[in-house]
Amino acid sequence: MKIYNIDKIGDDFFSKIEFENISSVTEIISEVRKNGDEAVRKYTKMFGDGEFSNFKLTGEEIESAINSVDRETINTLQFAINNVKDFARSQLSSIKELEVNINGNVLGHKVIPIESVGCYIPGGNYPLPSSAIMTIVPAKIAGVKRIAAMSPRIKPVTIAAAHLAGADEIYRIGGVQAIAALAYGTESIKKVNKITGPGNKFVTSAKKQVFGECGIDFLAGPSEVLIIADDYANPEFTAADILAQCEHDRDARAFLVSNSPDFIKKVDNKVQEFLKILPTKDIAETAYSKSFAVIVNSLDEAIELANKKAPEHLELCFKNAENYINKFVNYGSLFIGSYSAEVFGDYVSGTNHTLPTNQVAKYSGGLSVFDYIKIQTYQIIKETSIAETAKNASLLAQKEGLFAHKLAADLRLGIFKKN
Repeated sequence: MKIYNIDKIGDDFFSKIEFENISSVTEIISEVRKNGDEAVRKYTKMFGDGEFSNFKLTGEEIESAINSVDRETINTLQFAINNVKDFARSQLSSIKELEVNINGNVLGHKVIPIESVGCYIPGGNYPLPSSAIMTIVPAKIAGVKRIAAMSPRIKPVTIAAAHLAGADEIYRIGGVQAIAALAYGTESIKKVNKITGPGNKFVTSAKKQVFGECGIDFLAGPSEVLIIADDYANPEFTAADILAQCEHDRDARAFLVSNSPDFIKKVDNKVQEFLKILPTKDIAETAYSKSFAVIVNSLDEAIELANKKAPEHLELCFKNAENYINKFVNYGSLFIGSYSAEVFGDYVSGTNHTLPTNQVAKYSGGLSVFDYIKIQTYQIIKETSIAETAKNASLLAQKEGLFAHKLAADLRLGIFKKN
């Protein structure tokens, strides 16, 4: 881990990943769009995900997968699903349908679920049943009619999670070809209105390229955590939380911000101890070596640094942290206090773990039930109250030089005057 003083931070601390249109991704998307299932089958085999005559899992295959998962794991999946459901329901209840009267006219909005979504569930380094829960459950609570789950090399535990979470269709494909199939449709896979879920740089580039043909949640890079801690914090907890991010990917990053060089040293010592016993050492050690610690002089400096970095996960592990939470405005998800481990948000607490990285938190929050609904407005302009509305619309249309707009307003104003 590199250590900086606050006034010596290098540009690499704030570096961002640019998701360019990778040429190989463009080629795969184009071929899937042209050749459908044939292209999906070609690339699924090419990338070692298997050879399949049918991409979609049958009811019998889903049942068999669930039966092969032990009862304790099924209960754990259900525990996580219930918590995510409860939080998603509470979130959805905070948005109400609206109708108001303004100048005698009725205006309002309706809350309408997106009709179909594709939930991408990575399956590269690890099976991720948690990502099935996080992407599918909010869609189900929102009322999405068709939820298609996509995952390469899909394991029984992920199949069980997707089914229990509420997926209507489960497919054993992943990568760019899965994103293209969801966006454009193939002979056996119907296109969707929106794609959600995390993925590697190729999946993310694919999401970027198909955006417009369908919606996406956001573009997210490798996982990251920023921890603000002082001597009040537990160095073992902090070290474990750092490694929990680093083991995701060699490109994952951890950022430790503290006013105590001694605390940073204690954390580093604990990290080295844990790495000796960690089965994921090869990945975690590489990511940790590229991570950063920053020594600050004050909490204000730490707050400014965190807001500028806009991390995916932000942990506040300093004394009286609860008193300062409103000062933090850019983060994917916030974890307050030493016992609020990021891992709980990853799995079971109820908030979502599909979060913005790469400073996307400056303009977007994490995945939620809100990503699966549309807020659509309506209006009923009353003939009895049209005079002021039409007069002002006519004037603005004239100022803009849009005379058919003015005509449409004037005609209705004329009808009112004739009556």
